[in-house]
Amino acid sequence: MRAEFVDADIARSLPLDQIDVSAPDLYVRDAAHAYFERLRREAPVHYCRESAYGPYWSITRFNDIVAVDTNHQVFSSDTSQGSFVLDDAVLNPVNGGILLPNFLGMDPPKHDIHRKTVNPIVAPDNLERLQATIRERTRRVLDSLPMGETFDWVDRVSVELTTMMLATLFDFPFEERRKLTRWSDIVTASPGTGIINSWEEREQELMECAAFFTNLWNERIKQPPRPDLISMLAHSPNMQNMSQVEFLGTLVLLIVGGNDTTRNSMTGGVLAVDRYPEQFAKAKANPALIPNMVSEIIRWQTPISHMRRTALSDIEFQGQQIRKGDKVVMWYLSGNRDEDVIANPFAFDIERPRVRHHLSFGFGIHRCLGNRLAEMQLQILWEEVLARYARVEVVGEPVRIPSNLIRGFASLNVRLSA
Repeated sequence: MRAEFVDADIARSLPLDQIDVSAPDLYVRDAAHAYFERLRREAPVHYCRESAYGPYWSITRFNDIVAVDTNHQVFSSDTSQGSFVLDDAVLNPVNGGILLPNFLGMDPPKHDIHRKTVNPIVAPDNLERLQATIRERTRRVLDSLPMGETFDWVDRVSVELTTMMLATLFDFPFEERRKLTRWSDIVTASPGTGIINSWEEREQELMECAAFFTNLWNERIKQPPRPDLISMLAHSPNMQNMSQVEFLGTLVLLIVGGNDTTRNSMTGGVLAVDRYPEQFAKAKANPALIPNMVSEIIRWQTPISHMRRTALSDIEFQGQQIRKGDKVVMWYLSGNRDEDVIANPFAFDIERPRVRHHLSFGFGIHRCLGNRLAEMQLQILWEEVLARYARVEVVGEPVRIPSNLIRGFASLNVRLSA
């Protein structure tokens, strides 16, 4: 059964006030679509009174999400107001969590200062410098894959390529690069997800992450400035008075941002072309469609399911009264399936008009810093895949992670044919 139809009968019959689209089980089963479809139609600004994360508002239509995402005067990202994700405990030291302040959890003007410090890493000239390295590594990874045998695409391709890229951006010890994958996974994890067993375990590992990067910081600050993220932070006048948790918060944002979006889009793209083989054939016959294909993969996958804001004042929004302090959740996954904005949104269509018009990178001041780098990595991957293989076949069902934030994969078995 296709994902959009999973739980369709339940979603139609459940009373609106009992719908809770935050339940992680919906994302493990990829079953949230039916609930979002109903909310877009009947309650696009929907209040859930009871959930594992407390009460919250769901914003489910494309244009409403843009309106919230671009109005930081009313809808705040500032972590002093709450959090920029639905689960407060991920970023809050209450109940054993750990505070991770970073510029995604800031409003202007502080946000702009911190973001500007690391912006040069994704400047056009630096992306051009990285392109040959990305292609060489992509070819090497693909050349190592077995033909006609089943293997896990997540581990062998998606994790490997994104971790190598992160190691380059940080100038991180290459032989220890899988530490970056581990740290990225635990940042957004809660106990019981299969990734960590307790908040204390998570905190201990994140402190190890902070210590490792502090050593690198101390090395870079004694050296002339270099074009890597740690050196940029170390030599920025605006970053000299950061506490350890501020330093850690900035690092984990860059780790997660550089890992999860690209990594899960790399896997989601394989699932898409397996389900829509005619689109794979179109791109193979006409490589000029690959940039379109990349944008459609990112929309279709939507690797970040939501971002959350906190209302700074009472506001009437689309006929609903949102109160000061309320959690307001922008469901990008729902907005990217909004039939009023995107025609036939459940289909994977690489010739879709306005294919870049999607929500996967967010909107406004918090639009994804590394979106061009992610697109470049995906474009190179698909150029090389389409040049090598007649088919990338998914074997069995994907194993998805239990998260309402990261729409990701634990594993995806595939088989390649020439």
